[in-house]
Amino acid sequence: MNTPHPSTVDEATEQSLGVRAAPPLVSSSAQRLRRGGRGFSSALRGGRVAGLDGLRTVAVVLVIVYHVEPDPVPGGSVAVDVFFTLSGFVITRLLVAEYARTGGIGLRSFYRRRWLRLVPAMLVVCAVTALLSVALPLPLFDGAWVAAALAAASVTNLVRAGQPGPYSDLTAPLSHTWSLGVEEQFYVAWPLLLLVLLRHATARTVLGWVAALCVLPVLWRMVLWDPTAAHRIYNGPDTRADQLLVGALLAVVLARLRADDPRLALLRRWAGRLCWPALALLGLIAWQVPITEASGWNPVWYTVGILAAAVLSATVVAALDLSPQSWLSRLLSVSALAWVGRNLSYGMYLWHYPVIRLLSDLGVDGGRLLCAGLAATVAAALASYVLVERPLLRRSRYGVRRLEPVVSPARSPVV
Repeated sequence: MNTPHPSTVDEATEQSLGVRAAPPLVSSSAQRLRRGGRGFSSALRGGRVAGLDGLRTVAVVLVIVYHVEPDPVPGGSVAVDVFFTLSGFVITRLLVAEYARTGGIGLRSFYRRRWLRLVPAMLVVCAVTALLSVALPLPLFDGAWVAAALAAASVTNLVRAGQPGPYSDLTAPLSHTWSLGVEEQFYVAWPLLLLVLLRHATARTVLGWVAALCVLPVLWRMVLWDPTAAHRIYNGPDTRADQLLVGALLAVVLARLRADDPRLALLRRWAGRLCWPALALLGLIAWQVPITEASGWNPVWYTVGILAAAVLSATVVAALDLSPQSWLSRLLSVSALAWVGRNLSYGMYLWHYPVIRLLSDLGVDGGRLLCAGLAATVAAALASYVLVERPLLRRSRYGVRRLEPVVSPARSPVV
């Protein structure tokens, strides 16, 4: 049977864009400290984290290997857990930093940047897939214009969630876009909910609410669990929300802790200690746990296991963010790895599955398929980056409203 396919969304450019998009509203670090960042005193400390970019590269390569040669890594779909948690972390850090800086969140600007970052490149892939479907006699692309329409509408995951038995060919060869649907649906709802929490609760209460929200999908999965509900749980935006929310929780925690807070030092120390065991466990899952096969449909993984994978992923993300000089951070920050993760990982994910199917239709098989698929995927991602993504990201950068610094009055602000 077909299996669920993990995905990646490269938030790296958004991350750097968010840091540059608007200067602080206060005129000095002393004033920022006095204001306390509206309860998020470290929200503005973020910047480029090259180790996270390198982690994206490793994860997207694991996804490609999993789709071409699943036997060595039957649990390679755990890469999607990493991407979900990383995406929740980066997006929430941007949103909280904007709130700490301005007292609000520019929703229209956020959605515009998200659209420019994700949708045009996706539409190009959908258009090419639809063209192959109607123009060439390719068995693996027969009727793929339907899959292209579903992917363009970001509802592939919803269609797959409604299929209790083996997946149909309705979403092939773009079935891998299911996770993009989950993330885009999260991007629509989360900024609105987070803004409500930030406006109507203290920073500490916001932290408590986000922690509570992380638990709700686990309880919901326990209610839903049945072997026939495996696709519903795996593809549902509600049943996978905790993986993004765990990343969001980490972002809120780090934004709350001042640089001199002993709790931050404690978190840094334990994240560093637990990073390698967490990474080893994720690797063990990829190597030994057939998550998307019927043999892997068990109540442990499909209830608490999904949250456990998110916690492991968050541990690695925290270690990379808090300890950029650690050995693992330096390894993942190698220029080539970081550049690919920052600029090509999204395009590589978008293109790899239709590229592999096309090569398979053309007679490339065996060990050659992985090498040829990787090479063709990188070439397609480079073309996407140069011709589609980078020009639109420049437009997004120039379209963001730049805020002028505001000089705070001499008296202390009311908090």
